[in-house]
Amino acid sequence: MSKAWQKRLADARAHRQQRERWRTRQVAKSNTLDFAGNDYLGLAKDPRVLEAQAEGARRLGAGAGASHLVSGHLKIHDALEEALARWTGRERALLFSTGYMANLGVLQALADRHTALFQDRLNHTSLIDGAALSGARSRRFHHRDAIDLESLLSRSECAHKLVVSDGVFSMDGDIADIASLITVAQRHDAWLMIDDAHGVGMIGDNGSGCVGSAWSSKDVPILVGTLGKALGTAGAFVAGDTELIDHLIQFSRSYIYTTAQPPAIAAATLKALEIVQSEPELRAQLNANIAYFRHEALQLGLPLSDSATPIQPLILGDETRTLSWALQLQQKGIQAGAIRPPTVPKGESRLRVTLSARHQHDDIDQLIAALHHCQHQEALCSPCV
Repeated sequence: MSKAWQKRLADARAHRQQRERWRTRQVAKSNTLDFAGNDYLGLAKDPRVLEAQAEGARRLGAGAGASHLVSGHLKIHDALEEALARWTGRERALLFSTGYMANLGVLQALADRHTALFQDRLNHTSLIDGAALSGARSRRFHHRDAIDLESLLSRSECAHKLVVSDGVFSMDGDIADIASLITVAQRHDAWLMIDDAHGVGMIGDNGSGCVGSAWSSKDVPILVGTLGKALGTAGAFVAGDTELIDHLIQFSRSYIYTTAQPPAIAAATLKALEIVQSEPELRAQLNANIAYFRHEALQLGLPLSDSATPIQPLILGDETRTLSWALQLQQKGIQAGAIRPPTVPKGESRLRVTLSARHQHDDIDQLIAALHHCQHQEALCSPCV
């Protein structure tokens, strides 16, 4: 390695370590209680989904072998896209390998320097990166603030305007005001794009998310969803009218130039989608777990945010405090996400607790007891501060 590059990497490492923000990976332990993942309905370990994936691999192979536009697009991909389109009430759906690639691909294909993008300040990083890749002029409106969005749109003279928002916000767990976004976007002749990664599967009468069949493609022309959260598998999709999907097939680089989703994953997702639509009791169990956790946490005075979704952040503020609580949970065999800047704003570090339909009350009780222990330890040490 050249000395210049060696110094650059060393300086970046030292800077991040000095700020105590160095990220580390850990191999997940099978005997750990997982309150960090996004498997909201527990389908990642559902025996029916596992068998569908295994059977799909035996029948169709471990991988697709090529991109969708070469020879990697199989009948099972067609079947999954059709099922996703029906589920969300759209004409068409298009599979992507990941949610990140879907967001990059949509924004790169639709926007350019003549486009005005308007994004919620708390949008996922993939949407921010997609905007940068597109070269479009991008403005950020205050979180869930339709008045601020209206003000920004009213000052734009661009012919092509695109409003972009998460459906469920991944760090706070709150839900976008879809109705207001639709009203404001249509008033200013703008398209609306909703990334419902954390909503599909666990919100709505049929689990189709914040948008799903509740709002048509006229209201929300671009709907993005992921398969690796509530559906328990991997990949993502974009749903919309035929004109949109045809455009993405022609111009979305992250779709065109990557190997198609493994057919076994598509088979597993079809089974997961069938379960989501036929077993609403999974969502009922998830919602019961959310209510139980919130009741018990509020009894302890834990700093919960106002979230009705499986994402239940405990805003601890201080980064060192957040890491300490996460470590104490880990020592008791419980995994929860320790989220710090730059992922969240300075002063808003948190434990990101996520709930699943697979959790039992005993599991939640263990988590509550461990959080109470963290409180107790802080109380013991407070006179020393």
